[in-house]
Amino acid sequence: MNTDALVLRDIHMPPAPSWWPPAPGWWLVAALVIAALVITVAWRARESRRKRRIAQWFDRQLDAAGTPTAQVAAMSELLRRASRRQDPLADRLEGEDWLTFLDDAPRVAGRSKRKRVVPVSRPFSEGAGRLLLDGAYRREVDGAQVDALRRLARERFLKWMGAW
Repeated sequence: MNTDALVLRDIHMPPAPSWWPPAPGWWLVAALVIAALVITVAWRARESRRKRRIAQWFDRQLDAAGTPTAQVAAMSELLRRASRRQDPLADRLEGEDWLTFLDDAPRVAGRSKRKRVVPVSRPFSEGAGRLLLDGAYRREVDGAQVDALRRLARERFLKWMGAW
């Protein structure tokens, strides 16, 4: 046997694996990413619908009240309901204490009652919110005052209900 006739070849590597189809682990990662995206989109859509329904509920309640005095009474009732989310006893406050709570509660939520933060503006105690004290008991209420109170009350209501 002639050894010169044998040609020795170097070791050949097998071809690289193709990128498709991916390994089962990559399918699992893709499924988890897609599931996370679907859950996130569904959760955001649900939250958006919930916030929209809360705002519509506020508007429907006020639209159902025919007169401006009835609208003031409806705003007072809605704010008292929402205030229970800040403090369970808040709906029992009256007069100036109620207006002070409406001004201060968003700024001291989650803090001790002893730590009072004085707000920069006091729209309920010194502004359009004062109509809540006696507006529901008047014979006639100015429509412009009711509109100003409605904007203020709607903002506070949506904030307390978590729809802001």
